[in-house]
Amino acid sequence: MLPFLNINRNIRSIRRYLNIVRVLSTYGFDQALEMLGLADVVARSRKLLNRKKPDIARLTAAERMRLALEELGPTFIKLGQLLSTRPDVIPHAFVLEFEKLQDNVPSFSFEEALTQIAVELGAPVGQFFAEIDPVPLAAASIAQVHRARLNTGEDVVIKLRRPGIVAVVEADISALMALAGLAERHIPGSELYDPIAVVREFARTIRREMDFSREAHTLEKFKDNFTKTPWMYFPHIYWEQSSRAVLTMEYIAGVKVSDRNKLFEQGLDGKLIARRGADSFLEMVLTHGFFHGDLHPGNVLVLPGNVICLLDYGIVGRLDEGLKTFLIDILSAIVKRDMDEVISLLLFAGDISETRDSRSLKRDLSNFMDGYYEMPLKELEVGRMLMEFIEIITTYSIRIQPDLMLLAKSLVLIEGTGRALDPNFDMADHLRPFIVKAIRQKFSPRRVSREVNQILVSYLNLARNIPRDLKEIINRVNRNKFKIDLEHRGLDKFTADFDRSINRLSTSMILAAMIIGSSIIMQTDKGPKFMDFPVLAFMGYTIAGVVGLWLVYAIIRSGRM
Repeated sequence: MLPFLNINRNIRSIRRYLNIVRVLSTYGFDQALEMLGLADVVARSRKLLNRKKPDIARLTAAERMRLALEELGPTFIKLGQLLSTRPDVIPHAFVLEFEKLQDNVPSFSFEEALTQIAVELGAPVGQFFAEIDPVPLAAASIAQVHRARLNTGEDVVIKLRRPGIVAVVEADISALMALAGLAERHIPGSELYDPIAVVREFARTIRREMDFSREAHTLEKFKDNFTKTPWMYFPHIYWEQSSRAVLTMEYIAGVKVSDRNKLFEQGLDGKLIARRGADSFLEMVLTHGFFHGDLHPGNVLVLPGNVICLLDYGIVGRLDEGLKTFLIDILSAIVKRDMDEVISLLLFAGDISETRDSRSLKRDLSNFMDGYYEMPLKELEVGRMLMEFIEIITTYSIRIQPDLMLLAKSLVLIEGTGRALDPNFDMADHLRPFIVKAIRQKFSPRRVSREVNQILVSYLNLARNIPRDLKEIINRVNRNKFKIDLEHRGLDKFTADFDRSINRLSTSMILAAMIIGSSIIMQTDKGPKFMDFPVLAFMGYTIAGVVGLWLVYAIIRSGRM
């Protein structure tokens, strides 16, 4: 049975699945497809699939994969962008290449935009908007943005989900989930990277990004977190003119933080903007545990009075109390140059391979810290240091939470923007008071008391459940219902090859029987004849010959003589 029969049975998913195989083969990934157990699919369609582009031979595997993702469209471009923040999952060369992925796509027509608005809001467009600019401000794979004016006179922007994108994304997710399942079954060691979990994380992320009502509520949460910060501004949401596929918000006429000349022309203070931006981001991370995950300069505007306004809340990161504590502890241990504490924290918080080499890990981390020894704080780039640290530990198959990866990348963007505004910008100087505050809170009597209570409650629940669990195990043993499930990995390919060999052997035995039977009939002089030969014998030889030739052809094409 072909592997794609396990996918969602709708035609779109199967067609998309085959298209993915075609594109991967076109860009020279036949070996990868065979490792996924798709050798039959590739072999039977090689003439159709093997249309490699003439110039890909000079490209690296990372470059070819980037081009393949671009050809596969919006969902796979988004997947590549997500993977570019996961050096624990893909090699560094692929991370660098996937960072180049851009979802520049043509805009959809203004007529489609008007239809989308009317359907989503349940009323004619004129009931809500006095005018809408037919030329979009921006167009991307998921949505495009138009400037408009409400009937009440407010200037707004309308973010519209691209028509039909949900069905496309869902079909792609089904295909990706099937490929991830094949990877776990057929590629040894893939369980370290948990491809199904990566696809689930991606599916959750892109579905959230397509739901604009979630983005609106996220914006409101940021606004609530910064109610006491006058120099942070968040656009107003017009809920009556918004839905899951339409988001209407206040139009912000600010200056992009990357436009230094315009900032200075308007008398804005670059140093103050850099300081405020760093402090607000660190407050998001270390105080609220909820931060903007896409802070490239195009999403940061500056308003009069050096007020900062953030745009596009589709990608956010979250740090729970445990993750925040881990981050503070790991930064503190790095600053103290305590490698034993760093490794202890990694062993406790990370998912670590059984083949880890703690001695080599300690050596590499010590070399990493030596590179920053006695470096002036103003020259220290915290984001890049954290990214380098993550690259080292992922070399040893230590998996870190995706939100920490997103945080490191966001820190790099923040520091780059801060240094562009102020050459003397020092993220470490901004970070210090937040770490001190977090450490004080960690060891405050109230916090310690709460943690002790939680530990006591956990042990109490454990003590309460142990007798019941033991009783259940004993009862199952007594009833002969105690089962242990064993999972065998890597046997699927062996089973398939064994099954194929048995089928060929059985076919060969049937052919031999048909030839022998036909030869016996040939010696008789009974029954109908064709060209003086018994018809049954003639039919037997013919069928045996056709099936035999087909079997030989299949064996030769498989390359396993």
